Formats: sequence, structure tokens, C-alpha cells
Amino acid sequence: MYRFLFSSRWLGWFALACLVSAVCTTLGLWQLDRRDAIREDIGNVVNNYDAAPVAFADAADLFTSYDPAKEWLPVEMTGVYDFDNQRIVRNRPLSGRAGYEVVVPLQLSDGTTVVINRGWLPIGNDEAGRPDTVPAAPSDEVTVVARIKPAEPTLQRGAPEGQLASIDLAKYQEEVGYELKQGAYGLMASEDPSPEVVPEAAPKPSVDEGPHLSYAMQWFAFGVMVFIGLGYAAWQEALNRRYAAEDEDDDEYDDDEIYAAHSAPSPRRRPRRQRGSTQEDEEDALLDAQGY
Repeated sequence: MYRFLFSSRWLGWFALACLVSAVCTTLGLWQLDRRDAIREDIGNVVNNYDAAPVAFADAADLFTSYDPAKEWLPVEMTGVYDFDNQRIVRNRPLSGRAGYEVVVPLQLSDGTTVVINRGWLPIGNDEAGRPDTVPAAPSDEVTVVARIKPAEPTLQRGAPEGQLASIDLAKYQEEVGYELKQGAYGLMASEDPSPEVVPEAAPKPSVDEGPHLSYAMQWFAFGVMVFIGLGYAAWQEALNRRYAAEDEDDDEYDDDEIYAAHSAPSPRRRPRRQRGSTQEDEEDALLDAQGY
């Protein structure tokens, strides 16, 4: 009944189903990979974000060579801001609002310089492409608690003078003309003393995994449903072929009955007895009818 599945047409449908299922499986695995990456980030937030600040002496290597497991770890350091080399980082949305971030080098007493992201500023109205005001950083020695964040990649686009396209520490170092820690920068949590006006602090990262697991299950389900649909189509095809074969058999049977009815010889009638005839006359008439 299912020999038709080995035809080129149905083998083609089977190959297409395999291809579609493979694509669905790949997309499902991709969603699981994204979920794993987000879960790792969530683990860093849970483990590090609210941890007690670590002294810079114990965390200096993290600013030289970034360790993903230490992202968001608070580090306490004391130094003086190099206000003259402050920069504005472009295209930094926050909660759906366009804006900028302010970065400035913090020069520590041991001669090390770490880049500090002081926070977010909204897009300005007075001059296009710039914030209206940039809150001044403390001019004297300041103690900063900042959370570790990785350096950002170079973007293939320029920026106006005094601005950066991204927190590209190598590019920033070229502009300031002295060595900056290249592995990571610090996202400011607090300053002491704290000025009256400061940029807006970044919110705590979300610990929501998102819908990646449900999306993955949906893609896997689609991959299975392709074969279910193919199997149902094959069953319908076999059923239609069966009904067609039964109809052909019925048509042949009807044709044979019609042919037999038309080809069968007609039965010979017995001559009717006429009035006034004798029994001998009837027998003679019967013999005449039979050809004797």
C-alpha cells in the first residue's frame, strides 16, 4: 500500500522535511546557547553585583586581563580624575532614551590609570550631537567604588572631537597619550566625596532569562511536526489510492454483468395453445418449433 513512498516525488518531500527539521533543530540549539550565555551573565550579577568592594591591590590584574567570571565585581580605588581627558561616549540608550556616557581616567597613587564610566546623560537640546551639560568630576582626591566591565570593541565609525564611538580602551589610550589599563574599565557605583550633580547611574542588570527556553522548545516541536505532517499526507495518499482501486474493481464487475446480460441467449418460448386445437396438433406445433 505504501510502495509509492519510494517514488522520486515522495523521496523529494522526505528530503525537504529533513532539511526543514534540521533548520528547526539548529535554531532550537541556538536559542539554548543564548539561554546558557544569559544564565552565565545572571550568575555573575547574582554573585558579584552586591558583593563587598575589593581593594584595588587585590583586583589590579582584573583590569589588565579581563575575567568574565568577575564582571560586576565592585572594586574600591582612590586617585585623582584627569578631567582634561574626559570623553563622551556616543549612542548609549538607557530605558528607551537616547543619550551618552561619561568616561574619565582615574590616576591612582601608584601611577596606574583606570578608566571610570561615571554614568549616563540624556541627549541635549542646545547643540546637536552633544549633551547640554556634563557634571564636573571631583577635582581633588576621590575614593571610587566601580564595578568591573570589559573593554568594548573598535567600531568602524568616527566621533566628533571629545567623543568616543565606544569604550575602546586602546583608542582612548591613543588620545590621552599615556598608558591606561586595557583589560577592563570601572562602572561607577559611588564617589566619596560625591558632588551635588552626577550623571545618572546605570540600573542593576536584569536577572530574567527571557523566553529563550520556550522558543527552543517551539523550534524543536516544529521540527517534529514536519514529519507528523508528512506522515499524515502519506496516509491520506494511501487511503485515496485504496478507494480509487476499489472503485475500479466495482466498475469492472458492473461491466461484466452488463456484458453477460446482453450476450446470454434468449430462452425459447413454448408455443401457445390455440383454441380448438387437439393435443396432437399441439405436439406437431412443438416439434415444428424445435426444427424436427
